[in-house]
Amino acid sequence: MEDLCMDIDPPPFKENSLATAEDWRKALGKVVPAVVVLRTTACRAFDTESAGVSSATGFVVDKRRGIILTNRHVVKPGPVMAEAMFVNREEIPVYPIYRDPVHDFGFFRYDPGAIQFLSYEEIPLAPDAAAVGVEIRVVGNDSGEKVSILAGTLARLDRDAPQYKKDGYNDFNTFYMQAASGTKGGSSGSPVIDWQGRAVALNAGSKLSSASAFFLPLERVVRSLKFLQEGGYFSTNTRAAVSIPRGTLQVTFLHKGFDETRRLGLQHETEQLVRNSTPPSETGMLVVESVVPGGPAQNHLEPGDVLVRMNGEVVTQFLKMETLLDDSVEQKIELQIERGSTPLTVDLLVQDLHSITPDHFLEVSGAVIHPLSYQQARNFRFNCGLVYVAEPGYMLFRAGVPRHSIIKKFAGEGISRLEDLITVLSKLSRGARVPLEYISYKERHQRKSVLVTIDRHEWYAPPQIYKRDDSSGLWTVKLAMRQESPHLVSGIYPVEQDLSNHTGSCTGEVSPKDYIPEQVSQEPRDAVTSMETSGEHVAEGPNSQDDSDNGTKKQRVEENSSVDGDVIADCSLNEHGEERLDESGSVEDAVLRDYQGAAPVAATSVAERVIEPTLVMFEVHVPSSCMLDGVHSQHFLGTGVIVYHSETMGLVAVDKNTVAVPVSDVMISFAAFPIEIPAEVVFLHPFHNFALVAYDPSALGAAGASVIRAAELLPEPALCRGDSVYLVGLSRSLQATSRKSIVTNPSAALKSGSSDVPRYRATNLEVIELDTDFGSTFSGVLTDERGRVQALWGSFSTQLKYSSSSSEEHQFVRGIPINTISQIVDRMTSGTGGPPRLINGLQRPMPCIRILEVELYPTLLSKARSFGLSDAWIQEFQIFLPRWL
Repeated sequence: MEDLCMDIDPPPFKENSLATAEDWRKALGKVVPAVVVLRTTACRAFDTESAGVSSATGFVVDKRRGIILTNRHVVKPGPVMAEAMFVNREEIPVYPIYRDPVHDFGFFRYDPGAIQFLSYEEIPLAPDAAAVGVEIRVVGNDSGEKVSILAGTLARLDRDAPQYKKDGYNDFNTFYMQAASGTKGGSSGSPVIDWQGRAVALNAGSKLSSASAFFLPLERVVRSLKFLQEGGYFSTNTRAAVSIPRGTLQVTFLHKGFDETRRLGLQHETEQLVRNSTPPSETGMLVVESVVPGGPAQNHLEPGDVLVRMNGEVVTQFLKMETLLDDSVEQKIELQIERGSTPLTVDLLVQDLHSITPDHFLEVSGAVIHPLSYQQARNFRFNCGLVYVAEPGYMLFRAGVPRHSIIKKFAGEGISRLEDLITVLSKLSRGARVPLEYISYKERHQRKSVLVTIDRHEWYAPPQIYKRDDSSGLWTVKLAMRQESPHLVSGIYPVEQDLSNHTGSCTGEVSPKDYIPEQVSQEPRDAVTSMETSGEHVAEGPNSQDDSDNGTKKQRVEENSSVDGDVIADCSLNEHGEERLDESGSVEDAVLRDYQGAAPVAATSVAERVIEPTLVMFEVHVPSSCMLDGVHSQHFLGTGVIVYHSETMGLVAVDKNTVAVPVSDVMISFAAFPIEIPAEVVFLHPFHNFALVAYDPSALGAAGASVIRAAELLPEPALCRGDSVYLVGLSRSLQATSRKSIVTNPSAALKSGSSDVPRYRATNLEVIELDTDFGSTFSGVLTDERGRVQALWGSFSTQLKYSSSSSEEHQFVRGIPINTISQIVDRMTSGTGGPPRLINGLQRPMPCIRILEVELYPTLLSKARSFGLSDAWIQEFQIFLPRWL
């Protein structure tokens, strides 16, 4: 067995003299080659950490075994991929072998044989060399620089552990050192060295508002390193999992001065005893700050208790307390305390700290769920082991369950352990909608209920259990439930298409089944202190909530994407005969005779009463695994109109700013009947701004089918300038809203600029403009006075660029002539040509759309002449378009 690096005989100390510049040069010459830049990718959110990428620092503490020391928040408690880059630009993969459950340090391993071109030595650890006034250097990847050397002087050795986040990792039950070295992002894990080249502390964090930096003492690091060196590390590639004993009472202590302990009721005799039993430099005692519910100390210790003795020994320092706890795992320990001047003695069982630190998680539909860790239980004041949502993923995000939630009930059954959740989940089939109850640490006394839709499209892999393998530093995976579980049986029809013999644009909807890991943003750091990793963190959609009001059409989330499939469904047009009115009857009387009993009493116009039973409210969710081609949102809301309704299929027309991609979950609610059912995207026009969505009429039931119907379409005659129309749509409460407007331009050429990220935009389209509408978020239809649909009032999305580097999402509404839509529906009705598509269990032939891959824009005839347009063509245009004369 090899001795610890810190035990190497140090160079002779220069008494009564300061270290020279040459001494520092020699020390840094040895240290810099052993310092590495760490690039880490957290593959999943887990416990206190979010998924994302970051860079930090580490340094070699055992060259022969290949061990690198860095911070816990760099090693991360969850799955991580990491690589280390040495000063000569050699890169090697590194694997986590230990991260402390409480303190901010951890270790990576690497293959020493992989370093072929660099001569370096390990950095010895010297925790006893730290003292107030010692000059130090912090060597690391500060602010993304490959090598940065910052100077400072140790000012404090007894600072309280910094508080980084209310809902993230925080160190406790230890002192920290402080120096004004001014470290910033990327320097986490840097060695804090003295002039002899020894590491006296580990850089961990800093204060954003000043130059103060915080260093972790190395005593517990040295202990853990010794266990790793002695614990069966056989070679660089194989090692046995090492167990490092760690004990806890699930109690947070703070070091308070004697003046404060007196105010807490400490007796004079006790203070005298403590002062006589400790060095003269001791200035205080340990006081209970908080007790985690359900822990060994619950109902025995209370905040404000002053610790006097543990197992008969006077304890005033964190290091001595932790040593006693770590040496007494699963054993009783006696604590003597004073509570308000009353001496008390309690016997507590020391719990294994690793037993309340999760090493596995359930992944279902992108969500990461695992037992609540000691870290988060301390932050939230909950019991350890509760079912904790580290990342809501797609299914829970869609239901509105936020990150950091605790699941209490699912599908009517109580949930207290992760195994309970898996058992309930295994009984549910895809597409099932069940209630879920959860609580949040922000509103801990309020249970909230939401409706969860079990992922029915297999956007993600089946539920899986990931478990950490400490011997390899990797995570193993297995199915969370048996193969015959209803949850693993698909609840939708498979897509069967053969496009090999077809030309033109005939793209079918495909449900992706390969899992793509979801990435989420890291929570903003606390304004006071920060961990010094620097990185690019992907934005977090899943932990976002619905914060839109009734007038907001689209929800913006931080993850953005779009796909543009040209999928064509087969259906039949619901043809309505044109009404011929008797001279003695009015338009209103005739319409009401045709739609007897279907108009709500509160309607304000005939058009509104007629069209309301045909309107549908859309709520569309796009899985993050399917965010393709620059779709700008993950959640869409909008209004559509039923254009076909029969016993076997219903079709709804809607704009593509509501249904942006075919790979999405669509739920529709009907204005005529209180029911919400799933729908399927069957057609997206490749360049015009509309889509067709199919639903199963049998899901409406007899009552719903009797009142829901298709709208009558009026493709001819086309609207002209000055025509009166009714703009009708739905509010978020499914109430019809209408107003009478005048067409100001029936054929306005639509021009939308390119976006920063390539995505769908409407092209080669003439739209309808009105004099007045309900704003840029209100969609619906344009009808005549009899409620016949003449245009779809749809939402368009574009980007407004304010400068070369900034742009903002912008949406506006325009009318899409219904003849554009009715032509597609007519072609679907014929059922000729095209590959078959499965809609509501029936194969339907799909017509093809052929497009000219050219984007056109209007111009004046005078300018067209300059482009070379002949006089003959100009004369033809003058005859066809006299208004251009």
